[in-house]
Amino acid sequence: MTDIASTNTTATGPASSSSMVEEPLDLVRLSLDERIYVKLRGDRELRGRLHAYDQHLNMVLGEVEETITIVDVDEESNTQSVRTVNRKVPMLFVRGDGVILVSPPSRA
Repeated sequence: MTDIASTNTTATGPASSSSMVEEPLDLVRLSLDERIYVKLRGDRELRGRLHAYDQHLNMVLGEVEETITIVDVDEESNTQSVRTVNRKVPMLFVRGDGVILVSPPSRA
């Protein structure tokens, strides 16, 4: 596995002091140590502080709030019920191949 980037480097090289976004991973780099939203396969959503990432979008998140959406189908009555399960995790490694979307914090 490749090294995970920290605040001093990115997956493509040294971090610059500018806040310009020239490549997709620049947006992720600018979100280091910020709370981000991550949508994953399997109807999972994460909100947490981005500690590190790499070019595969493997991420280390802290102070994570995970929301799992579960759709149950009753085959007899053909009705659906949707429920959500929430949990908090102090530190979490996210494998990049499950990531669908990464949203940086809003900058007012």
